Amino acid sequence: MKFIQFVKPDINYDFIGKKNICFTVSLILIAISIVSLIIHKGPRMGVDFAGGSSIQIKFNEPVNLDDIKKGLIPLGLEKSSLQQFGAKTDNEFQIRTDISSMKSDDFQDKFIESMKSATGKNVEILSTDVVGPQVSHDLRSKAMLAILYSILFITIYISGRFEMKWMLSGAMAGVLMGAVYFMTLLNVSAAVVTVAALIVALVFCWYLGLKYAMGAIVALIHDVTITVGFFSILDLEFNLPVIAALLTIIGYSLNDTIIVFDRIRENLKKHSKASLRDNINKSVNETLSRTILTALTTLVTVVALLVLGGGTVHDFSFAMTVGIVVGTYSSVYIASPVLIIWQEYAHS
Repeated sequence: MKFIQFVKPDINYDFIGKKNICFTVSLILIAISIVSLIIHKGPRMGVDFAGGSSIQIKFNEPVNLDDIKKGLIPLGLEKSSLQQFGAKTDNEFQIRTDISSMKSDDFQDKFIESMKSATGKNVEILSTDVVGPQVSHDLRSKAMLAILYSILFITIYISGRFEMKWMLSGAMAGVLMGAVYFMTLLNVSAAVVTVAALIVALVFCWYLGLKYAMGAIVALIHDVTITVGFFSILDLEFNLPVIAALLTIIGYSLNDTIIVFDRIRENLKKHSKASLRDNINKSVNETLSRTILTALTTLVTVVALLVLGGGTVHDFSFAMTVGIVVGTYSSVYIASPVLIIWQEYAHS
């Protein structure tokens, strides 16, 4: 198996020694992401979350964007957003609007006639998605709560698995879930509820000594924030497939983190006289080959999907690509060093 051995077995790289540099880089990326989200008032929501209609069209020949915009004016869609969809040679475009009547046969007939008149080219409607405002609001709220609940359940598992604190972590998660439920009944914004619950969860983990859970939560918040930040910075559409990608990233990053944590726990028993810093460094080095192999094999798949999959899966595969890179980084440089920080400051 030496042909797949990327890391020498006797490597002893000082990962913990670079924690301050890595924390600084991560804080800068998170700050840029948050600033971008504030400036843009969140990521650019797709029809799933913003409501309205989205129509994907295809021309039989190359066409000018200005001509398409002219064709939208008679339909009352002059304020719609228009962008190229897929490769330039595909001649496919996506139109997004807050009007929810695009699926009617009458409207589509008028649309095709107006496009043909303005561009002189034949057009085909590939797909039409329509989501009402109430449905989009519910989807947006449930998507954020899905991410929050997944992280809280992870807290229970990590604390029970590595510290045998099932009851304590379960009680904490139960209290937070109850508070979240009552806040949603009061129509508090799902974004505010999610951010508040995560901050309270971190405070609880710190004071209750759930250090492994705290390391995992910090890493997951790090991964999700930076991935969403990329979507905001690049003005990419944020939709249900992206939420699916974020939940997948959470699972992927957590899997890497658990492998490292498990080795840390083993080494703390084997080398009880060694410091926590040395045991963490040793554990990360011992699992590094497995981490790199897993990241590379998964990355090859999602990059192929990103390049060859077409516009339909572009946002999903892009989120997965960013998430795998950031998640692998956080498992090594963020999650484990949090244990050191807790030891240095929690009892100082």
